[in-house]
Amino acid sequence: MNKLLIAAIVGTLATTSVFVSADAFAATTTTDSSAAKAKRPAPARRIIKRKPKAEAAAAAKTDPIPEGATKWSCKDGLAFYLKGDMKRDSIVTVNWAKKDYKLPRQDTTTGADRFHDSASGMDLVVIPTKAMLFSDKDESRLADECVTAEMAAGATAPTQAEALKNNPLIAPQK
Repeated sequence: MNKLLIAAIVGTLATTSVFVSADAFAATTTTDSSAAKAKRPAPARRIIKRKPKAEAAAAAKTDPIPEGATKWSCKDGLAFYLKGDMKRDSIVTVNWAKKDYKLPRQDTTTGADRFHDSASGMDLVVIPTKAMLFSDKDESRLADECVTAEMAAGATAPTQAEALKNNPLIAPQK
């Protein structure tokens, strides 16, 4: 049934195209001296500059670095910006590849701070010596050995575990 329907449609289109092409051929072969004289010259070509629009569109697609964000410099010259207090905030903002990601805190048993958003696939893991940025989408490590300027000078990461360890009310007494 489907083959018969397709064959009928193809036949109809073929027949119609024969009549249309014959009419078009007849119209182009007739010469009318008045029509030839009445032809206007072709309009000058207009130059269209598209670069500013393309730059504006590219700028509109990129998210600006959040105000007050901290730069984390990583291995291989990579970097991301983190806005939020990892010691207390339940959601931090990571600016990676000119795009902002809101990452909610995940509970861990290892003491590392983990911020993961399953919708975007971004996963930030911070331990006292470094941070790592992962992507669940393609199961890759985007950035490794990321540190802040303070960490490069010898401080530890501003994690929740480090804040608890340094708190005299919670830290174990010796």
